[in-house]
Amino acid sequence: MRVVTWNLWWRFGPWQERQKAILAVLRELRPDVVGLQEVWEQEGEGEASGTNRENLAGWLARELGMHWTWGEYGDPERWQRRIQDPGVGIGVAVLSRWPVLERDAIGLPTAEGGSGRGALYALLDAPGAPVPFFTAHLSSETDGSAQRCRQVTALAEFVARHRGGTGHPPVITGDFNAWPDSDEVRLFGGYKTAPAVPGQYFFDVWEYAEPGAPSATWDLANPYVAGSHGPSVRVDYIHVGPPGPDGLGHVRAVRRAGDTPVDGTWPSDHTAVVTDLADSTDLADLPDGGGSEADGRPDTGGRPGTGGQAGAR
Repeated sequence: MRVVTWNLWWRFGPWQERQKAILAVLRELRPDVVGLQEVWEQEGEGEASGTNRENLAGWLARELGMHWTWGEYGDPERWQRRIQDPGVGIGVAVLSRWPVLERDAIGLPTAEGGSGRGALYALLDAPGAPVPFFTAHLSSETDGSAQRCRQVTALAEFVARHRGGTGHPPVITGDFNAWPDSDEVRLFGGYKTAPAVPGQYFFDVWEYAEPGAPSATWDLANPYVAGSHGPSVRVDYIHVGPPGPDGLGHVRAVRRAGDTPVDGTWPSDHTAVVTDLADSTDLADLPDGGGSEADGRPDTGGRPGTGGQAGAR
């Protein structure tokens, strides 16, 4: 199962050209599931979908032949003021090769007491076992670690409410706007410090990447980012729970994508993260029916054809 997470930079920059570039990258990746952040929805532009709204995730889903669901941020006004257009909404979304069986969305706590960030849950009707899938967008203030700790606690509790009833581990994607060794990332993972929810932990899939491979998803090589003058850093994550029966959902490969221009246009200010997780088809092909240790540590066998834990940071 190929999983992608990607922050799409809303309606900033040359967004119409970027939209085409985003589609081109996703077409090449051929993902099964995508978690998206900073997704726009525009009033009065949805004739193609039979509504009075056009949604970037909906458009991508139609172009890619996928299912989709969307969760709007609770307070879009701060975003709308930045582009001076009150008709554009913002949210998180999920694209899925399989139907969405159920969904839920929450706002995440912010310093202002509002809800300008959010999280979305979708239960996906994948073969073998339904996949509890989540995507989230956390606050971006550099000195906002305490705030993001509150947000990941709310996110972990949200996952705990929806993760049961299936043999597939939960998959959580998102832009955490935080360094890998930050308090909030360690708190959410729950395996380098005490977890946000007792007994619940999730592995950062980049633990399985080749050492030394480039990892930054906020990268000064990207011209949209270069003006920030800050360090290049990994702030976008895919987390997965401990593997299910016979290693279902264990990490087989991980890499970046969307890290070069498409026909001269960079798709977003963030690069995407791509991971391949073992699904029921993979497990059926393995002679021992699995390939992951019970504690969820990396499978050194790798994805067929990749020569081990192939991928790039």
